[in-house]
Amino acid sequence: MNDNLQAHPSQSPNAHEPVSSRAYRCRCGRPVFFRNSVCLACQTPLGYEPTQARVIPLDPGQEPKLFVPANAPQGQAERYVRCANFASAAECNWLIPQSQAAKGVTLCQACRLNRTIPDLSNLENQELWRRIETAKRRLVSQLIALKLPVASKVGEDPERGLAYDFLRSQPSEPRVLTGHDCGLITINLEEADDPTRERTRKSMGEPYRTLLGHFRHEVGHYYWDRLVDHTSWLEPYRALFGDERQDYDAAVKAHYQNGAPLDWGVHFVSAYASTHPWEDWAETWAHYLHMVDTADTAASFGIDLTQIGLETEPFDADVLWKADIGEEGPPFLALVNDWVGLTAVMNEMSRSMGQPDFYPFVLSREVVTKLHFIHCVIHGATRNTSP
Repeated sequence: MNDNLQAHPSQSPNAHEPVSSRAYRCRCGRPVFFRNSVCLACQTPLGYEPTQARVIPLDPGQEPKLFVPANAPQGQAERYVRCANFASAAECNWLIPQSQAAKGVTLCQACRLNRTIPDLSNLENQELWRRIETAKRRLVSQLIALKLPVASKVGEDPERGLAYDFLRSQPSEPRVLTGHDCGLITINLEEADDPTRERTRKSMGEPYRTLLGHFRHEVGHYYWDRLVDHTSWLEPYRALFGDERQDYDAAVKAHYQNGAPLDWGVHFVSAYASTHPWEDWAETWAHYLHMVDTADTAASFGIDLTQIGLETEPFDADVLWKADIGEEGPPFLALVNDWVGLTAVMNEMSRSMGQPDFYPFVLSREVVTKLHFIHCVIHGATRNTSP
């Protein structure tokens, strides 16, 4: 799809509206970024405020370790403390409202999700954990911005919450497998090691394998449990993705023995998505989060996705899962049509640098329908509506 394009202004009638901005500025006017804890230009302290979904410049508060937003009126602004992991190898720059800190909360909303962290006496583990936490914070910030439930299984919501174990395989023990089980997500720390991940990507025949992608995929399993299973979304899910009650272990074994069907690209977003309806959901969910965050970032930095100088064959309303569900059709079509043009340009930029394609995928009509279903589930969850 992306290679058969002609120069022409985009014909998408609607611009993608960002879920949250990814562009921030310091008090001095210089750009700052999601990871930053200090402005490199003027040395102003910075912190990420997850409920506002933005990095804010900070002034010292009247008490030690307290901060207030820069230039806030005296006595009228929320006060914050830094997450306890600010001083750890994780280098967390998230903020905690002082009202929570007064109740003994020391970790931010993202770090509270951790159940097990690596042995930090190992210096290599410290660096790998920093990369893990950087990817996790990016994920969690997006989940919060999408108004999805994000509560820790450790101390906040033991029954339905989310938690992470970050483990590393030991020579005398079975290999740690990345996966999800009833809200507990295990990530093999070695996925944060670039050479190891690249070897695995090649051996698995995957065109795309990233640490952030793992987080998005595994949390997709969690949200299937939260948002689809035992709800009115379950039957339409089965109609699109298949019946998840089929034997999962047998399906995975068959996939690794026989590979994906030859026509998998017509029906699935990736070869692995063809393994089982659960994996189809998780792969498509991760892809949706990739699309939204990338489009948000582009729009936040002033890239007008409707003005990409490429003409594409736009997807229209007949690819929607349901054209009459809420008001989600036009915004979704704007997202997916702008996405096709944006990724075509990004692929050309990657090729100009001698790099592999930024986006090694082609979206079929069936996949776009599944993406729209996930879009509807997410936005239905924020409004407590059902199909």
